[in-house]
Amino acid sequence: MEDTDRITMSEFKAGRLLLGRLPYRNDLIAALEGFCAAHSIQTAIFSIIGSVTSATLGSYDQNQQVYVTFNKVEPLEIVHCTGNVSLRNGKPAVHAHAIFADINGHTLGGHIFSETIVYAGEIYVQELLGQPLSREYDKDTGLFLWR
Repeated sequence: MEDTDRITMSEFKAGRLLLGRLPYRNDLIAALEGFCAAHSIQTAIFSIIGSVTSATLGSYDQNQQVYVTFNKVEPLEIVHCTGNVSLRNGKPAVHAHAIFADINGHTLGGHIFSETIVYAGEIYVQELLGQPLSREYDKDTGLFLWR
């Protein structure tokens, strides 16, 4: 097996378990990154439930190596949202994906971007203790991936 065929892993111990409420009418990504910076959280996993007034989502176009984004401005329920926190340029960076549902139950999902505006949200954060993960540019994919 070549090195490029191996899964790279890091081992962590459980740190703080945090439950909180996301701030009304704040950007979801910015609020979470700010919270992590304020509480010295460098690596974590999280889950969010609640709703937003608008969502900016995207998918990665592998051929062009760019995210294609769209914005949906209407009340949306967060059906599922999960992600992680690691460092990028020495600061906490959130990587999150979600599925949202409109009032008729139609769903849409993808990678979450700013501006995704919180109406009401509850978050579970599991801090991970160990050597912090850091994102760096990967020339093969055009993405910022863990080292």
